Amino acid sequence: PARHAAPPDGGWGWMIVAGCFLVTICTRAVTRCISIFFVEFQAYFGQDYARTAWIHSIVDCATMLCAPLGSLISNHVSCQVGIMLGGLLASTGLILSSFATSLEHLYLSLGVLTGLGFALCYSPAIAMVGKYFNKKKALAYGIAMSGSGIGTFILAPLVQLLIEQFSWRGALLILGGFVLNLCVCGALMRPIALKEDRKTAPEFLEQDYVPEAQKRDLKRSSICSPLIKAWSHESLCYCSWKEYDFLLMPGFMVLAVSVLFMAYGCSPLFVYLVPYALSVGVSHHQAAFLMSILGVIDIIGNITFGWLTDRRCLKKHRHFCYLFAVGMDGLCCLFLPLLQNFPLLVPFSFTFGYFDGAYVTLIPVVTADVVGTSSLSSALGVVYFLHAIPYLVSPPVAGWLVDTTGSYTASFLLCGFSMIFSSSLLCFARLAKKIKRTHLRSLANDTGTKQHIWTNGAIAYSVTAELDQKDVEFLAVDTNSYSNR
Repeated sequence: PARHAAPPDGGWGWMIVAGCFLVTICTRAVTRCISIFFVEFQAYFGQDYARTAWIHSIVDCATMLCAPLGSLISNHVSCQVGIMLGGLLASTGLILSSFATSLEHLYLSLGVLTGLGFALCYSPAIAMVGKYFNKKKALAYGIAMSGSGIGTFILAPLVQLLIEQFSWRGALLILGGFVLNLCVCGALMRPIALKEDRKTAPEFLEQDYVPEAQKRDLKRSSICSPLIKAWSHESLCYCSWKEYDFLLMPGFMVLAVSVLFMAYGCSPLFVYLVPYALSVGVSHHQAAFLMSILGVIDIIGNITFGWLTDRRCLKKHRHFCYLFAVGMDGLCCLFLPLLQNFPLLVPFSFTFGYFDGAYVTLIPVVTADVVGTSSLSSALGVVYFLHAIPYLVSPPVAGWLVDTTGSYTASFLLCGFSMIFSSSLLCFARLAKKIKRTHLRSLANDTGTKQHIWTNGAIAYSVTAELDQKDVEFLAVDTNSYSNR
């Protein structure tokens, strides 16, 4: 791969953006459109809401649960190989689903196999955008992630038309062929080596664990290179730990907990928007059109929020932009049970779609701000892994609530409160960090006005307090006696 001192912010990077754009169409947009098959599956197999909802849940869960596997293959083999392999698996899953004879068959083929294929494609493609862009990172992510919205806008009515013309089996077969385009996307992902990625072995590893003959090779290659076969166990353990040492960062821990609640709240809406619209008297074509509206406004949210948060005035406030967008989507879910006709559901699709696109764009940006670019691929794998259990559980739970109460109200309220809690948690954590930093700064200013003198024989040292951005450090020496003047 070509070596760069810093991300090029252009050039082949725009082809990477185009490739990631197609990946999001073939993964997230296709996953969203599975909700259009919901009524067809329910009618054909004669099952209730909860059992049918497991199909969408397993797809989403497998995609996010296996995201670290996608990052692992990308880091240690090749991003290109990972995405191409994922495209083949996802296409195979959709094609096998067209021959399904039971819901259990769909759980395995459409759920597990297709979800695994999507996992190998999604997080590596997103991480590649972060490697090619720095100054224009949010805009690049906005364009790349808009594929989810554009794909939903185009595929939602198209899938409905395919179902009417070829039945749900034919529609799945055609989608299987379409998803093979992921192999083309993988071919575009040309690797890049940045200066910060060139890690050398720590001194103790070079001396104690790496033979002399390998030291010359280590000067030319990364410690994490899979080509070096003769390393000791200790060296490999160090390498693995360095890839995931961000897990102990307080900022990442808070972000991780927030993501769990956000993922629980956002998933059921994409499963139940079409069935809910049908239940209040909206026609099939109008219900599919609501998904199209949500998709096209999602695009606007992706690009405009990406562009806005790259501006100098908002660049330092990306966290607050992200939590504002999540909170607004939560409010939309709370009001959804009051909207019971097509003219009222259209503004909902506009609002929810815009802020959904906004926070989806900012997830990798906020993650990069927390952990840094060098750990972005592994961190995104963990972040998307954390989506897995909420994605698996929330649609069946929402379906159970619908079956139990006979209404969608409880399901949508639970989603709304979950997203609002996610936003509030990040907000309070951010404010607490700011208050702590202000307190440390004032403490350091107060301490810095006093001069401390240590005496040790004929030698005296004077020390003052110094404050960096994160903590207060005091410079001191061992003394036998101390006096404060």
